[in-house]
Amino acid sequence: MSSIKILIADDHPIVRDGLRAVLSTQADFVVIGEAGSGAEVIDQVRRLQPDVLLLDLEMPDGDGVTTLQRLGERQSAVRAIVFTAFDTDDRIVKAVRAGAQGYLLKGAPRDELFNAIRVVHAGGSLLQPVVASKLISRLNRPTPVDLLTEREREVLILVAQGRSNREIANELIVTERTVKFHVSAILGKLDAANRTEAVARARAQGILG
Repeated sequence: MSSIKILIADDHPIVRDGLRAVLSTQADFVVIGEAGSGAEVIDQVRRLQPDVLLLDLEMPDGDGVTTLQRLGERQSAVRAIVFTAFDTDDRIVKAVRAGAQGYLLKGAPRDELFNAIRVVHAGGSLLQPVVASKLISRLNRPTPVDLLTEREREVLILVAQGRSNREIANELIVTERTVKFHVSAILGKLDAANRTEAVARARAQGILG
């Protein structure tokens, strides 16, 4: 039986010690290193060439998502499993998009962790059921770009150009009151406090080029 080489990445030494002890109970697992920061992960993946990386999301000097992105840029062959306490939709989506093949929450039964390591090492992907449910819910949720009407997109583009309500009204041949209504709707859908924040959020989410 070939061994699965594992690198543990967590900024809490006691967590790393616990994981090492638990993983050492499996004959096919070998913990070959530990890392306490994003920079250490990059260095140890390069030096030790682990098969599987157990990665926390909250670490100094490069969080988990940033670390996954850096590994992707380096075309690393390591298979990554996020093992964290964070279960928010955005965290999950960002981690998966950054290249995580697995996502488990701390506190998951050890058998689930063992299974995830073996599945991911074999080339598969595995999300803890509660995580998969959150991911599906998040991906099925309409995004702001889906929620904006065609007219609201037109108004938003003009707002991004620095146009005043009067100028927008003249451009679109509508009343200023109508423009104010559209701007208010845009702020609400983008969860923005003002026009500047709305434009910034729209650019960040790809609504504006």
